[in-house]
Amino acid sequence: MGNVVPQKSAAQLGREIAEGKTDPVELTEATLERMDNHEARDDIFTMVTHDRARAEAEAARIRQQDGALASPLDGVPISWKDLFDTKGLVTEAGSKLIAGRVPDDDCEVLKRSSKAGLICAAKTHMSELAFSGLGINPSTGTPPNIHGKELAPGGSSSGAGSCVAHGLTPIGVGSDTGGSVRIPSVWNDLVGLKTTAELIPNTGVVPLCSGFDTVGPLCTTVEDAWLSTCIFADRKPEMPEAKPLSECSFLVNETIMLDDLGTNQREGFELAVEALQSAGAKVTRAPIPECETIIPLGPIMFPYEAWAEWGELISANPELMFEGVRNRFMSGKDFTEAQYKEAWDEMLKLRETYAARVAEYDAVLAPTIAIAPPNVSELLADMKLFQETNMMALRNTRFFNMFGVCALTLPTSKPAAGLMIAGKAFGEEDLVSVGLSIEAIL
Repeated sequence: MGNVVPQKSAAQLGREIAEGKTDPVELTEATLERMDNHEARDDIFTMVTHDRARAEAEAARIRQQDGALASPLDGVPISWKDLFDTKGLVTEAGSKLIAGRVPDDDCEVLKRSSKAGLICAAKTHMSELAFSGLGINPSTGTPPNIHGKELAPGGSSSGAGSCVAHGLTPIGVGSDTGGSVRIPSVWNDLVGLKTTAELIPNTGVVPLCSGFDTVGPLCTTVEDAWLSTCIFADRKPEMPEAKPLSECSFLVNETIMLDDLGTNQREGFELAVEALQSAGAKVTRAPIPECETIIPLGPIMFPYEAWAEWGELISANPELMFEGVRNRFMSGKDFTEAQYKEAWDEMLKLRETYAARVAEYDAVLAPTIAIAPPNVSELLADMKLFQETNMMALRNTRFFNMFGVCALTLPTSKPAAGLMIAGKAFGEEDLVSVGLSIEAIL
């Protein structure tokens, strides 16, 4: 797992709590102390939610003593990206445009998490309004990459990834519109699950692109990814059986996703594929033409939706926004509604042909990201380089947002290099079943 700080998984902690070996209050106090004393505290967290965490931990302790734990993760502290509304606590989505914004209620997914007994321990920094895959935010805070604080942490769920990689909580809750769970997961050697849109409600989540926004976990194990996703989706958190790799069939996409890969990213991917084949999996290499056809639609749909959501506020206060992110928002201002609808209709057709093409496979395999984490200072010094690097970071991940499917990323034997396993729409359970077997051999 690269340089990720060793820690127990959320599921391990949940089992210890259920067995009476770990006290939720003591666990939470230790978590808060680690956060408060961490050298990058203010770069990772917008706030540590001491009062809420302690109250929730006390309630978890009572359930533990009564033998009435609410879920397998009851009593486990986690962190939340700062676009998830938290009642009475500032939620600013990494932007001075909405500085001081305090919601009156928790978002729906946080309500579900709290009902299951998970402890809200902190809010984490993020790319401004979630519209960058690099995780660099000079306005509010850029979290450190686990491989070096001079490197981009990946975004937009940058603080979520940094928090878990530095051993501060076992799960960081993020969002993924075009890669924002998977990119920080890869660059910090973590597991990340991009869920199917609408599996988990976005009620009370600060929006970016309503047609693509999804909620998902960043963590260290597939088990944690699945159990937390079940809780967020309001379904019973039970692990599926791992599907034997000898019964699995995978498709490696030989179109653009394999182009211009960094050394670690190429080697990590190919070694992972070789390991799957050695374990008996059937791997087919073939082009997916829909990937080429869908590329021109992204620069229309994502910026159009983002500008429709935020353009008026940005236009009134452009100086409050970091130039690198503001430029991307502004790329959507000249598209018409007719162009957007035409692109959306074309995307829906391509989703159908893509789904038919990959129907016989358990998953599509690809390098999660084409490039290694870049140097933050170099990107801040050159906005053209910033834009180009951002789009390259997002290139492989956002295909699967446009295809409307779920995708899991796992760390490989090379640092900051991930294996992306893309499943079917609402096929998270099947994807996790395969992911468990893949995780065991990587």
